[in-house]
Amino acid sequence: MGGRLFQRNSLGDASASPGVYVKAGLDKDKAALLVVIAGLADGRKELVALVAGHRESEAAWSAVLRDLKRRGLRCPRLVIGDGHLGIWAGLRNVSPEAREQRCWNHRILNVLDKVPKKRHPQARLQLKQIPYADTEREALELRQRFQAWCRTHGLDEAANVIERDWDRMVAFYSFPREHWTHLRTTNVIESPFAALRLRTNAAKRFKKVENATAVIFKMLRVAETRFRRLNAPELLREIALGAEFKDGLRAQHDTQEAAA
Repeated sequence: MGGRLFQRNSLGDASASPGVYVKAGLDKDKAALLVVIAGLADGRKELVALVAGHRESEAAWSAVLRDLKRRGLRCPRLVIGDGHLGIWAGLRNVSPEAREQRCWNHRILNVLDKVPKKRHPQARLQLKQIPYADTEREALELRQRFQAWCRTHGLDEAANVIERDWDRMVAFYSFPREHWTHLRTTNVIESPFAALRLRTNAAKRFKKVENATAVIFKMLRVAETRFRRLNAPELLREIALGAEFKDGLRAQHDTQEAAA
């Protein structure tokens, strides 16, 4: 499980994603590495934690988040991740006020698992439109249209999966429109991990988890130089101070208060 946490002056958004599992140590099981990437006030993204954990357990994630809090992390306004329970349970232990956003890439894959391959192109086309709707209401309408299509073809399981945790699928609409591209998915973690897996797979198996961690840490630091900068980083401070947004725009009462 990996994460992106926007903290201190830039604290506003955060994300987490599936992490790296590498063949390391004497046991046959793969080792889990918990990764945290921070977004800074000037728009840069930076690796701030890489910790070997016991799978992606609640205890392991709680320890990582507590350490970040000790180092100065404030409660994130939003955390993006997949459906794995470890990060969410850990977050509720350490920062229960944080909102949650599920990764749309992972949700689409979960839905497609319930759809016959011959219908994947049509299903994928409809699914990808949902998180790019201009408003939360339009996203709901697109979801309902997809569910109607599913039930027409006897795909009730797929219709149920797309609806699961819906409030956590559309939380990003309560944040600035400029940030949506960073909040819909966990690509900031997924993209560099694709190259990492090629390198770690070639190594077959590391004798020590520490060795695998060191290699991945170095590779992530290199990838860090190519991370996409945050859009409109100046808005992070407003979010941290409690500014509210609806469908990506500042809530009307905030605007009225500012004018007063």
